Amino acid sequence: MNRTLLAPAEWRARRDVHVARVRKWTDPLRERRSRGARHPVLDFLFTYYSYRPAKLLRWHPGPGVELAGAGEFLRWPAYRETPRGVELGPLPDSRRSTVEFAHGLLTATAARPPRFGCFGLHEWAMVYRSGDVRHEDWPLRLGATGTDAVVESLPARCTHFDAFRFFTPAARPLNMVQPQRSDQVALEQPGCLHAGMDLYKWAYKLDPYAPSSLVADCFELALDIRSLDMRASPYDLAPLGYAPVRIETAGGRAEYRREQADFTERARPLRAGLIALCEELLG
Repeated sequence: MNRTLLAPAEWRARRDVHVARVRKWTDPLRERRSRGARHPVLDFLFTYYSYRPAKLLRWHPGPGVELAGAGEFLRWPAYRETPRGVELGPLPDSRRSTVEFAHGLLTATAARPPRFGCFGLHEWAMVYRSGDVRHEDWPLRLGATGTDAVVESLPARCTHFDAFRFFTPAARPLNMVQPQRSDQVALEQPGCLHAGMDLYKWAYKLDPYAPSSLVADCFELALDIRSLDMRASPYDLAPLGYAPVRIETAGGRAEYRREQADFTERARPLRAGLIALCEELLG
């Protein structure tokens, strides 16, 4: 493998660009937490996913890059010394199964045609015929009865287990499929917004082997998808500046479908990049 050698000034500049980019997301989170405040859109990637902000801030170059004058990276066991500096070593055997699973899932997802008919109904199904809501600080736009009516008027087509598992017991039988964890590779498809958000999960599960630029790109995509997810939800987030996508109307469903298709296209090169990285790590 040909390796790129980065001089200290080069890799430090790249690191600084990454840190500045990520701090746009982590600094407001820290400020909200200091006040005990919660944000239903912006906090999601830091609560639902397990990657800590401090790790997101760290810069890693990815495989095939040597860093001159970077002995500080040796505090992470994935790195090793070279005659010219430091680089990532080979993938440990203990991590191969995770990379193999990610590769299989991402490859299977990429090979399927996208489907755009779910209209974000999963958030509605999570409160269907229930007195409990996931975001208790925010009212339901249509009230409980109106929310239930929307769920009953539209076909539920959720294929993503990690969305389906939060459906209320009354909503689960309404779904056209009953996803299980074991079905994930067989069911996941690229039009699913949760599959797009989960590119961030698979990127950080490859830490520190995933280039930080790829991790940050996946995070940014996931954050933008989360915005649509909540704008199309039953909650009224207009006071936060999130205009609703009214999926209870034909116009709202068309709007949702357009944005969903755009996100599918944005996800395509990121998914391909993760697949290529998995293949490089697995040799």
